Amino acid sequence: NSPAMQQLRLLVEKVASTDANILITGENGTGKEMLAREIHSLSSRNRQDMVSVDMGAVTESLFESELFGHMKGSFTDARADRAGKFEAAAHSTLFLDEIGNLPYHLQAKLLTAIQRRSIVRVGSNTPISVDIRLICATNRNLPEMVAKGEFREDLLYRINTIHLEIPSLRERPEDIIPLAELFIARFCKQYDKPFVKLTDGAREKLTLHPWYGNIRELEHAIEKAIIICDNDTLPAELFQLAWRTGTPEASASTLEEMEMQMIRKTLDKCSGNLSAVAAQLGITRQTLYNKMKKYGL
Repeated sequence: NSPAMQQLRLLVEKVASTDANILITGENGTGKEMLAREIHSLSSRNRQDMVSVDMGAVTESLFESELFGHMKGSFTDARADRAGKFEAAAHSTLFLDEIGNLPYHLQAKLLTAIQRRSIVRVGSNTPISVDIRLICATNRNLPEMVAKGEFREDLLYRINTIHLEIPSLRERPEDIIPLAELFIARFCKQYDKPFVKLTDGAREKLTLHPWYGNIRELEHAIEKAIIICDNDTLPAELFQLAWRTGTPEASASTLEEMEMQMIRKTLDKCSGNLSAVAAQLGITRQTLYNKMKKYGL
C-alpha cells in the first residue's frame, strides 16, 4: 500500500511488456526474485517458465558450461551435449540473481553473450542465437563496484536499461501489518490452525522493528509465532525479534528513540492527521496520544 511500492508497481506495468533489460536492486529479503517473476508473468513471454540462475552459487570452472552449455567430450564428465541456461530461456526470461557476485574476469564472457544475443557452447565454435529477456538482481552497489574496478562499467550499462529499486521494509512501515496478515493467513492454513489476529501490542512491536532481513525476516517471524501460538490472538511476547547488534533486544533508549523518530516521520507524512498516523502505525489513537505526550510531539 505504500507510495513507494505503488510507484514501483506503475513502473513495472510499463516496462513488463517490453524486452528491455532490467536491473533489480534492494537489500536481502526484499523480494527481488518475486518481482522478477511478476515482470515475467506480465510479459508476452509468460507462456514459458522463467529460468533462474544464482550467480553466487555457480563455480567459476562451470560458469561457461552452466550458462552457455557444452558439447560431448569437451571436458571430463561431459558425456552428452547439454544446453545452458541461455538456451533453456529461449523465448522466455533469464533471471541472473546476485549478478554482483560474478568474478570480474567472467563478466566479459557474459557481456559478449548479451551484446551478440548468441552463445557458443563449450567445445564448439558454432554460435547459437538466443532470444531472451534479461533480468538481473543484486543487493550490492554496482556503481560503487565499478568505481573500485570490481564490476565492468560496460556490463552495468548493458544490464541496466531499466533500474528498479525495491525499498527496504523499514522504509515503508505501512506495509508491515498487511504483509504480516498475509503471512498469518498463509501459515494458519498451512499448519491447519484457526485464523488468529495480532494484538495491538504485537502490531506496534512489528511496526517498530527495523526488519534488517526485510520481508523474509517478517515471514519467518510470523511462521514461528503461528507454530507456537495456542490462542486466537498473537501477542507481542510471541515475537522474539533479533536485533542487528547481536543482542535479543536493543536497549530501551534506542527503542524509544526509534519509536519517536517513526512517529515523527509518520506525522509529517500524514500532515498531522492523527487517525491516519495511528492507522499507518497499527496502533489505536489513544496509544498514539500517549506516546506523543511521552515524547513531547
